[in-house]
Amino acid sequence: MNRRQRIDGAAAFLLHAYPFSETSLIIEVFTRDHGRLALLARGARRPRAALRGVLLAFQPLELGWFGNGEVKTLARAEWQGGVPFLQGNDLLLGYYLNELLLKLLAREDAHAALYDAYAAALLALSGGASHAEVLRRFEKALLAELGYGLTLDRDAEGGAVQVAEEYRYQIERGAVLAVRGGAGLAVSGKTLLDMAADDYADPRTLMECKQLMRHLLGHYLNGQTLQTRRVFIELQEG
Repeated sequence: MNRRQRIDGAAAFLLHAYPFSETSLIIEVFTRDHGRLALLARGARRPRAALRGVLLAFQPLELGWFGNGEVKTLARAEWQGGVPFLQGNDLLLGYYLNELLLKLLAREDAHAALYDAYAAALLALSGGASHAEVLRRFEKALLAELGYGLTLDRDAEGGAVQVAEEYRYQIERGAVLAVRGGAGLAVSGKTLLDMAADDYADPRTLMECKQLMRHLLGHYLNGQTLQTRRVFIELQEG
């Protein structure tokens, strides 16, 4: 980008922020039309800085920036409102979504559909929706946008998944009938079809789809640890 050019009026969400010098911040944002970006927010740490009350996580923002390096310079930010603030477990789940985006999305690679899925997930969490449904919908959307979309209603050979059969889900291949052996995570045909329909009412479906998504995301994270998952475990053990 030419330094004299600038982007303005970009829809965005703040994913993460960390100090840069005594008065500024580096913010990681997810924008609808420009993907994930790092921006330098000059003076944002000053006690009376206007940006302190604007750069809010899980809230829709409108941003402007300029620059041609890896880190652009934030020119303006406006809070758009309209989304209730996350609290309690919903807040922790929001950080989980953010961590997935930070670890799996390349910089400056736009994913408008994923942005919309993220915005919908935040709105659903703030509205008291089922956590399992919100997380699985978003995880599926994330994998699809990364090019790793799940085939849930057809097996690896193209046949229709049968509700009463047992399968093994093989990464980057799909579901294989368990009677044929082989590697992969055990999962029922009903769970696969329920996931395709975003129906998580069945306790077995709820358990198996969580295991499946954890298995798949762990593979694509390539050894990166999710800190939010560690916090979940510590809270449950406590």
